[in-house]
Amino acid sequence: MSVVLVTGVAGEVGSSIVRELAKQGLKIVGFDKRAPLASTAENCVAVVQGDISDSNCVEELGAQYSFSTIYHLAGVLSSGGERNPLLAHSVNVTGTLNLLELARAQSEATGISVKFIFASTIAVYGMSSIEEKRSAGAVVEDEWLHPITMYGANKLYCESLGSYYSQNFGMLEGGTDRARVDFRCVRFPGLLNSHTVPTGGTSDYAPEMVHQLAQGRAYECFVREDSRLPFLMMPDAINALLLLAAAPIERLTRRVYNLAGFSPTAGEIRDLLAEHFDVSRVTFKPQAARQRIVDSWPEAVDDSAAKRDWGWNPEYSFSSGFFEYLIPEVIQMYRGEAPRAA
Repeated sequence: MSVVLVTGVAGEVGSSIVRELAKQGLKIVGFDKRAPLASTAENCVAVVQGDISDSNCVEELGAQYSFSTIYHLAGVLSSGGERNPLLAHSVNVTGTLNLLELARAQSEATGISVKFIFASTIAVYGMSSIEEKRSAGAVVEDEWLHPITMYGANKLYCESLGSYYSQNFGMLEGGTDRARVDFRCVRFPGLLNSHTVPTGGTSDYAPEMVHQLAQGRAYECFVREDSRLPFLMMPDAINALLLLAAAPIERLTRRVYNLAGFSPTAGEIRDLLAEHFDVSRVTFKPQAARQRIVDSWPEAVDDSAAKRDWGWNPEYSFSSGFFEYLIPEVIQMYRGEAPRAA
């Protein structure tokens, strides 16, 4: 059975992309260490619970299914990675390597390249000071690659691994005539999703603020009011993955692409929310470690390569994303049952 594999289906991005792939009538196998929501599982022909860092588990998966495309979205995020860096390395690096090996083996067996769509992050960047961050402007893909977190270091290495499997694997054993993994990668900024409450991400102060205020609760923001990061609404993030997967290979000029949406400060997010909520209950109490991480990430990224090569263009701006998507859906969510933490 030729199917699409989605790892991390219990998480924010995984559950969201399963919904969209199911609308296309595709057969989806979900993979995660945790059980996904029932609505996610219903859109899959199978959900396998397992550890991607376990090579035997991944090999068994490959023995059961022939994958045309792999969306690799599972991982230990930035803050969680700092709390347990060895676990982060095992999941983020060893897990990715296991999946690349699965894709390589199936590509060589069938003679057809398996598309490997990889979710990376702006955590691969690293500015040494807030002054450097503010003067850098919108950074391009190949500069400022000095991550200060295990998560960022893992993702940057996996980007290189994917490029190696696509371009150079087996260079001493058969030249370039073999079917190779078709590795394609996006670097996500902070993601804003109405369907789940995120946990473990350093940019989570933005969605946390919305969800807490929507419940009438106070929110203590863990970064400074002037902290600025790029963000993207989840529907735009999912659309980017689908566009990149569908793009003809001859159109692609690189393996790794930035994605940009909008870049507000934490204070500007609070001020925008004032049109719907009582923001007097939002306070700012920076946590030193998380603030340092945020200060090392760029204020903006240059996504002109994605726009040029495969037609990327986000639908939502800062204001339309909050007013037309995030706030209405979060409010509606709390009129029903509580959200599921991702």
